[in-house]
Amino acid sequence: MAGRFAPRPARPTLPHQAARAVRGDERPLTREWTPPGPLDLRLVLGPLRRGPADPTFRMAPDGTFWRATRTPEGPGTLRVAGRGDRVGAQAWGPGAEWLLAGLPALLGADDDPDAFTPHHRLLAVARHRRPGLRLLRTGLVMESLIPSILEQKVTTDEAYRAWRLLVRRYGTPAPGPTAALGLHVMPDARTWAMIPSWEWHKAGVDTKRSSTIMRAVRVAPRLEEASTMELPRAAARLELIPGIGPWTSAETLQRSNGAPDAVTVGDYHLPGIVGYALADNRHADDEEMLTLLTPYEGQRHRATRLILLSGRIPERRGPRMTPGNIAAL
Repeated sequence: MAGRFAPRPARPTLPHQAARAVRGDERPLTREWTPPGPLDLRLVLGPLRRGPADPTFRMAPDGTFWRATRTPEGPGTLRVAGRGDRVGAQAWGPGAEWLLAGLPALLGADDDPDAFTPHHRLLAVARHRRPGLRLLRTGLVMESLIPSILEQKVTTDEAYRAWRLLVRRYGTPAPGPTAALGLHVMPDARTWAMIPSWEWHKAGVDTKRSSTIMRAVRVAPRLEEASTMELPRAAARLELIPGIGPWTSAETLQRSNGAPDAVTVGDYHLPGIVGYALADNRHADDEEMLTLLTPYEGQRHRATRLILLSGRIPERRGPRMTPGNIAAL
């Protein structure tokens, strides 16, 4: 009942919340870039969004995309918008120059869609209908690795909730005019390492996943080096950390490295989707999925993206997985 209890005193400011005030009127750095071919910003940048309320990513009603991230130079906010056959970008914060320098790579300039040759009509049609699909490359490992670890063995809703709660609680407000959007920059490695066990529990993250994140952030600089490695070496570097396997490394390197062959093995749904699309077998396992994707060696991640975009997805025949809630325990 409202007014029944006296209001609690304000909580003291936490160390990560004592950052400098974020000015919304600071002048941004700007850049324009002309992509080498068709570019669909929604398809390219979509993999960065971790749920509709992701505090690090927004698509505004005017069709612009906002991204808050932690660069090697510090926090930064990037705003991207299409301008005819060009792309305009604005950036704020200590990481602004780094973000603008990496804009072409982020939007798929290093990707080569022509390297993909469809061997199934379904994929040929999907590619024809999605000419603006390019594989992004962020050059940042930890920002994709941590949410990928949170997504291990749970429903996407549970993982998105955990990411949202932890970033809002321990991250910092994004630089620039982002107050209305509620954008936050994810915590740095030291802050992740200092999150107490009960806060992980309140966010619904079990000990196995939180411990994996703790191990990863302790060697964050070494893991970030994987962003410049070829796929096999990069995956091997990430998988040295106990708790990080092929599924997590693939989900990370698809985003950080723009790896076109980083196929997600160990996924609950993907083998059945690929099997249904290419062989009418909704019960395919990882082994059959990899066999079906053999003609696309070197481009297997792109092939799975096109399959997902084709709309040929098997109908559900059972109830959705029930989300857990360890926070209530």
